Amino acid sequence: MLQLSVLRDQTDFVLAGLAKKHYPTGPADVAAILELDQRRRSLQTSHDAAQAEANELARQIGGLMKAGDKAGAEALKVRTAELKQHTQAAAAELAQVEEGQKQLLFKLPNLPHASVPQGRSAQDNEVVHEHGTKPELGPTAQPHWDLIKKYDIIDFELGNKITGAGFPVYKNQGARLQRALINFFLDEARAAGYTEMQPPILVNEASGYGTGQLPDKEGQMYHDAKDDLYLIPTAEVPLTNIYRDEIIALDKLPVRITGHTPCFRREAGSWGADVRGLNRLHQFDKVEIVQITEPEHSYAALDTMVAHIEGLLQKLELPYRVLRLCGGDMGFTSALTYDLEVWSAAQGRWLEVSSASNFETYQANRLKCRYRADGGKTQLLHTLNGSALALPRIVAALLENNQTPEGINLPAVLHSYCGFSKIG
Repeated sequence: MLQLSVLRDQTDFVLAGLAKKHYPTGPADVAAILELDQRRRSLQTSHDAAQAEANELARQIGGLMKAGDKAGAEALKVRTAELKQHTQAAAAELAQVEEGQKQLLFKLPNLPHASVPQGRSAQDNEVVHEHGTKPELGPTAQPHWDLIKKYDIIDFELGNKITGAGFPVYKNQGARLQRALINFFLDEARAAGYTEMQPPILVNEASGYGTGQLPDKEGQMYHDAKDDLYLIPTAEVPLTNIYRDEIIALDKLPVRITGHTPCFRREAGSWGADVRGLNRLHQFDKVEIVQITEPEHSYAALDTMVAHIEGLLQKLELPYRVLRLCGGDMGFTSALTYDLEVWSAAQGRWLEVSSASNFETYQANRLKCRYRADGGKTQLLHTLNGSALALPRIVAALLENNQTPEGINLPAVLHSYCGFSKIG
């Protein structure tokens, strides 16, 4: 969440950033937070003054009792009781004000970086660059939802029988391709210096709030009400929360970790080409990369993460493009996001396969994730994450772009991982 000191000292800057993200109630929410902050500080001052007076009276009462002045001591005890009531009432109101302020702070999105373009929707995103040549398949090209039936590698009907729509069953060469991609992505991440982790796929409420999925995306997450646990929408949540309430030593920075998990999202639609086949699912596999670093190094770290993801797409021989998201299309917690999209030849459109984001101090402030700078003072770190990569649309593009009458040719980098070079 945003830091109170920034809201107090740079109010106009905050309001401009919220406007760039098209957050509709920014002025009213900021005004309410600052009003509560004034009340909080007034209550804290009153509470502390009363507590200090009570402590001084306690010292004086002790002296009077030693001197045998019981009457004087009793008179001061009356005042001490009044002060105790005052401090208790102030503490109770202070807790209420702080909770109200915290809930309002949770509502505010992160502020966009200066390089974020203006805009309201995906149509306003900036194309940074494109790479590769789009394949020309001809009129007989089939979309991936037909190819998976032809080669019997993914079964949506079986998944619907077992669970429901958006939960496919991978089988035969399709299951082996999934495992191959996961291993390839993890191996590449480890080679790039990321430590591999295998985190839980259920998280508690504190973890959801720590990385900003709660309260913003509560309706998109699967929730077990009995145990108050959430199925993760991305490995970003458990991986980043490893460092919640931690002060990381300077010699341990930057933190660079990776992990593969299934991901669960309730947002999948039920009709239209945009959500057909593997284009959008309720459950899918993804390899995530996370970095936690000092603020002055975070944007260089973001560049290395984007370059790493591009390297994966180049090795998979997939045409792709990199987008810088505009203010209106960015995530709630992000300060700067790059989306990477691959070309889907049979569908004739770009498919998002990765987002790489710098959250600056937004998540770290919620997580209380800090480092001790020179001089001993603790400061908030910057957190970053990226998909490296999400599998479903990668599989869709591999199937569509590489189809031939004799089968689907796989890129050379996957041959040893799969144990075969062609599907079919």
